[in-house]
Amino acid sequence: MPHMQPVTFTPIGVIHSPYKEKFGIPRQPSLVPAARITLELVPPFDHPDAVRGLEAFSHVWISFVFHQTAARGWTPLVRPPRLGGNAKVGVFASRSTHRPNPLGLSLVELLGVDTSNGVRLLLGGADLLDGTPVLDIKPYIPFVEARPEAQGGFVDGPPPALAVSWSEQASADLAAATDAPADFAELIVQVLAQDPRPAYQDDPERIYGVRLYCYDVRFKVAGQSAQVLEICR
Repeated sequence: MPHMQPVTFTPIGVIHSPYKEKFGIPRQPSLVPAARITLELVPPFDHPDAVRGLEAFSHVWISFVFHQTAARGWTPLVRPPRLGGNAKVGVFASRSTHRPNPLGLSLVELLGVDTSNGVRLLLGGADLLDGTPVLDIKPYIPFVEARPEAQGGFVDGPPPALAVSWSEQASADLAAATDAPADFAELIVQVLAQDPRPAYQDDPERIYGVRLYCYDVRFKVAGQSAQVLEICR
């Protein structure tokens, strides 16, 4: 077996995201279109010439590092949430964050390119944690990368969406959150509709909390319905 030399990568940018912790992040990109995320390029990669022509593309591939789970290492078998959290598949047959090299790949919508002060890309529907190091950006090319006939294995379509309702307290809290983005309510609904709970938890009395921006959104899930209970700073 040939000796393989270690490879070192330098991050080209960092993600600014409403997702402040792993819990609540959609398991795939594009499931939460209301998530607005900024990719800020860092020197020396923040030159406007580096993104010249990128605005002509509607979507981009983002290569990034699972920086919060990298220290946990990897195992050959993982338990995908889509299989209920019990059945195992090989790590290379999954998109688990616990990989030999903690690298992620997301296809996201490119909403804007700002070169007025450095370089910032506005991305829509991204599934990226705040502070994520980004290694590369590549434009998405539909005629070679869109394969409608491809087989999706055990991921044969989007997960069923929960119905989301609001308690009186949550509605009042939302009205009081005057510094939240205009689409904050839409973001909450889209995140909770994906059922962020671990697959093995199904306690209708348990209260969960997901951090979005500077708020803790507390909710319950019973059956196919989620209820927003309150929103706290």
